[in-house]
Amino acid sequence: MSTSLLSFYFLNVLLQFAAMQNIFTMVLAGGKGERLQPLTEHRAKPAVPFGGKYRIIDFTLSNCLNSGLRKVAVLIQYKSHSLDRHIRTGWNVFNAELGEFIASIPPQQRISEEWYQGTADAVYQNLFLLDSEQPDYVLILAGDHIYKMNYAEIFHWLIAKGADAVVGAIDIPIEEAHRFGVIGVDEDFRITDFIEKPAQPPAIPGDPTHAFASMGIYMFRTKILREYLIADAQEGGSHDFGKNIIPNMIRDRRVYAYKFVDANKKNVKYWRDIGTLDAYWEANMDLVAVDPLFNLYDQDWTIRTYQGQFPPAKFVFSQDYQGGRMGVALDSIVCGGCIVSGGRVQNSVLSPNVRVQDHADVRESIVMENVVIGAQSRIRRAIIDKDVIIAPNSEIGYNREADAQRFTVTESGLVVIAKGTKLHASLDSSG
Repeated sequence: MSTSLLSFYFLNVLLQFAAMQNIFTMVLAGGKGERLQPLTEHRAKPAVPFGGKYRIIDFTLSNCLNSGLRKVAVLIQYKSHSLDRHIRTGWNVFNAELGEFIASIPPQQRISEEWYQGTADAVYQNLFLLDSEQPDYVLILAGDHIYKMNYAEIFHWLIAKGADAVVGAIDIPIEEAHRFGVIGVDEDFRITDFIEKPAQPPAIPGDPTHAFASMGIYMFRTKILREYLIADAQEGGSHDFGKNIIPNMIRDRRVYAYKFVDANKKNVKYWRDIGTLDAYWEANMDLVAVDPLFNLYDQDWTIRTYQGQFPPAKFVFSQDYQGGRMGVALDSIVCGGCIVSGGRVQNSVLSPNVRVQDHADVRESIVMENVVIGAQSRIRRAIIDKDVIIAPNSEIGYNREADAQRFTVTESGLVVIAKGTKLHASLDSSG
């Protein structure tokens, strides 16, 4: 490569770095996550464990890190202790001397004594952060979605279109669009409509089989965002970006949709809103497939998290004869500190420090940290939260009526066991 080309390359790198430094990111992480109960009984939804060793919020924050964003405020609220601790211990990665940070921000009550009344209100109540940092652009993200995306591309789209705001959009089959906030666009991708869960969603121009669903990703010019947030605060309503801010802006501002470009390096785009227990379970099961839909193994786009100091996973007993003990895990994710001692694990996710004892059988399940599964137990299609002890000879996932008497059971039959539950032998489904 010639000297002139090298100079041009490094100049572009420096210009992009400078541009990303002028973006202030706010991650909305204060939702209750009521549809994920009992997993959210003691923690905020973004703090729910995912994929064995991660938390849900790790995926949004990893996107920020990989996109070159260096000023990130995580707006926390409900049951925030676990989330706040995770951010402090696992995401203290930037240089404060350079003005870089990832910080959790609880409600400040600077403007109102109320808790956040909506997504827009959460940002409005934290306008002091924008006053302090003075960014030219603001990126608003949800902290509870699983996907990979380079946010620099949204910024480039905003500049290219001369837009006042850009909304991240993913193309979905039009028959599914009624479940989402749907974006109507013209042929230039300028937004003409923004409709929550429409009965008749508008199709993408040139593609009548698909519609644009909002991803909960918004980039604004700071001055314009401030104007609309202040106006929204003075009005009634839900104070929501999708229901209020964006519909108001498209009437007299240049607001564009950005078609999601997946950084996951798979043939099918991956974006999951894991708002229900079944959706959460399905997204975890995506990871244990032979060819997983979501790629955790791309070293060019790493997913960061806090990791405790656990020893390597261990599988013991190799008694390869009838009735012998065989510790195995097939088509599964098994984290550090786990010991599969004469048991069988299949199509499951085991978080750190799980014990699976003699002849126990675990299938299609998510098992979180510090769980003990007793000998001869059978577990199927279950989510087992932290610190649960399953007594020997227990059966879970095989008798819906018996499970429903003790645990949360979804309509699909998925069994969810709350954090810290201690099961005794006398309480197994056989009586």
